[in-house]
Amino acid sequence: MTPVESPRDYSKLFRLDGKRIVVIGAASGIGRECAHALAAQGAHVVVADCDRTALNSLLTELPEASEGVVLDLFDRAATLRFAAEIGPVDALVFTPATNVRKTLADYSDEEFDRVVSLNLTASFQLIRTFGPGMAARGGGSIVGFSSIRAITIEPGQGVYAATKAGLEMLVRSAAAEYGPNGVRVNAIRPGVVETSLTKQLRENRDWYDAYASKSALGRWARADELAGAVVYLVSDASTFVTGSIVTVDGGWTAQDGRYDPPLS
Repeated sequence: MTPVESPRDYSKLFRLDGKRIVVIGAASGIGRECAHALAAQGAHVVVADCDRTALNSLLTELPEASEGVVLDLFDRAATLRFAAEIGPVDALVFTPATNVRKTLADYSDEEFDRVVSLNLTASFQLIRTFGPGMAARGGGSIVGFSSIRAITIEPGQGVYAATKAGLEMLVRSAAAEYGPNGVRVNAIRPGVVETSLTKQLRENRDWYDAYASKSALGRWARADELAGAVVYLVSDASTFVTGSIVTVDGGWTAQDGRYDPPLS
C-alpha cells in the first residue's frame, strides 16, 4: 500500500491567519494572555468581558482590527445579542469563573447560585449559542476552562469543583453532538495559576508555598503558560482532537502527596 503523504505545511501548523476567534473573559488573567497569543498567530480576535475599563486597556495592546464588546454572562439575552451581532466565528474560547471558598454546610443559596450560574450555566449557554452556527458552517473549535478541582478536591472547594466536573461533561457531550459536523469541543484543566481568582490564596504565604510544593515543578503557573494550549486547540495542530481535557497543571495530578519519599 502506498503511504498517503501529508498535505500539511508544518511551518504554518499553529498559524491562525484568517481565523475569527472570540475570547470571553479576555480583560484579565488567562483570557488576556490567550487574546495576545491568538492575535500573535494571526487571528482576528473579538474580546469580551464585563470589565469595560480593562477591556479598553487590552484593546490598546492588540492589533488595531481587534474588536471589544462588554458582556455580562449572567444575562442570557445579552449573550444571544452578542453572538448575533458579531456573526460567524471560527473559534470560541471562554475562561470566566468564580469561587466561594466555604464548606458545603456554610454555603448560602445565593452563593451557590452565583457560582453555578457563572461556572456552569453560562458555559452551557455559550456552547449551545455558538455550537449550532459552527455546525451549520461545517467546522469550528470551542475551548472552555476546567480545573484540577474537577478530579481532585479539598474542603471548601466542593461547589466550584462540581461546576468544573459538570463543565467537562458538557464539553464531552458537545464534542459528541457537534463532531459529525466538524466542530471540535475541548477543555483545558489548569492547576493553580496566579490570577485574580487565586488572589486570596496567594496573599497567604503558607497556602502559597503549600500549593507550590504540590506540583511536580514546585511552583504556581503564570497565566501566559496556559495560552499555548489554547493556540493548539484552535489551530490545525489539533484537527483530530475533540472531547479531550488537556491538563496543564505542572504535574499536580501526576503525583501523590506533599512529601519527598526516600528513593533507596
